[in-house]
Amino acid sequence: MSQQQSPDNVSIDEIPVDIDNTQSAEVDPADIPDEIESITRGLAGEQPPTNPLVVLKAARWWYIHGKGGTDPAFQWAIEWARHLVTDTPSDVERFDAYLEYLVTVGLADDRHELR
Repeated sequence: MSQQQSPDNVSIDEIPVDIDNTQSAEVDPADIPDEIESITRGLAGEQPPTNPLVVLKAARWWYIHGKGGTDPAFQWAIEWARHLVTDTPSDVERFDAYLEYLVTVGLADDRHELR
């Protein structure tokens, strides 16, 4: 193991989990790891990720650092992973809530710049 983990900052993979900042109602865009931000933006784009494991990695981060199971980014990532695995249509209303949430969090100034 090349990196020590403290009790306040653990990780299953290379994406750190900040224990002190879990399931908060406030997500600071500066605290979002680059890889998670990239996946999150990709999920809002014209060509979203097609690997469910990549999508679930972002879902996990948003679940831990966002609002838990009610976090719109978590919910959309799970919805998109379900779509990828079952090839069933995704929920458009959930996608709209996701885009609005990304604006609220500060990942975009307007939901249209995400597409």
